[in-house]
Amino acid sequence: QVQLVESGGGLVQPGGSLRLSCAASVSIVSMYSMGWYRQAPGKQRELVATFTSGSTTNYADSVKGRFTIYRDNTKNTVYLQMNTLKTEDPAVYSCNAKRAGPWGTLNDYWGQGTKVTVSS
Repeated sequence: QVQLVESGGGLVQPGGSLRLSCAASVSIVSMYSMGWYRQAPGKQRELVATFTSGSTTNYADSVKGRFTIYRDNTKNTVYLQMNTLKTEDPAVYSCNAKRAGPWGTLNDYWGQGTKVTVSS
């Protein structure tokens, strides 16, 4: 079983920055992918940024150039640095991990989510 614990959400003014953290209970090196998703009220959950197959990163177009995903393998933690936050960024941000299972399957794990609010 993999447990993911997020932290770092909160209230920030437009143009401000926040850093989200996702601490995993197991080695993140063993994960097929890790990343961040977000869900705003009334909207579908969407991918924000992920690592896949080790070091390949993928970002939503809406956050490219503003958000950076990175990790510290020694701490089994993935971070999301969010800069120049906009009023369209508020959502519950959730950490996701995918780990290979038997017979080519992928097991999905989610954190509890952390809320980000952008308001003046």
